[in-house]
Amino acid sequence: MRIGNRKTTPKVKGGSVLRKNNHKHTSNYWNTHQGHIVIDAEKSGKAYKHFLKKKDIIRFLEIIPNWDEVSIELNAIVLAYGNSSWFGCYDELGVISISAWEREKDVLFDKAFYEEHKALFDRLGIQATDQVEGVFCEFNEDQIKGFQLLHILLHEIGHHVDRMKTKSKRECARGEQFAEDFAFKFEKEIWDEYQNVFNVVF
Repeated sequence: MRIGNRKTTPKVKGGSVLRKNNHKHTSNYWNTHQGHIVIDAEKSGKAYKHFLKKKDIIRFLEIIPNWDEVSIELNAIVLAYGNSSWFGCYDELGVISISAWEREKDVLFDKAFYEEHKALFDRLGIQATDQVEGVFCEFNEDQIKGFQLLHILLHEIGHHVDRMKTKSKRECARGEQFAEDFAFKFEKEIWDEYQNVFNVVF
């Protein structure tokens, strides 16, 4: 099971650069502004699964307030390979990655992380049990999608908004707290609409 100490990492996640015979970079969302948002998916990896689908992301983006403004220079959202170290990642090239989830679904969270996100977990109806090592949370597929969209994706979008509001537009100046506050704010605002769009009641 995943130990949920942190949801994101500040590191930059790189992509393999494809090359032609002339050794010029092939145009892709890792090296070229796309003009539209690419929704992509990598292989999930052994023991992981993409419970979240491309169509879920497309539907979700439609309910984010002021999306046309928020998404300026956002190049791609990628359903990335499974990784036990992070749930989501923002690359300052304008690429958001959402890690595939472990197939067994349940997660043992660090207690501090759980308490920080308890309000959302409660709204999602996630069953939580205190243990010596942390808080054991039992997820179903709808709850996984809800957490990934309503918090992980919103958090990473928060990093993008942070970067775009700086003068240089090169780095996320206000860091993790800005991204967390962004996610907490918008997940509450769109909660009812989310349940309607995804036809789910938690």
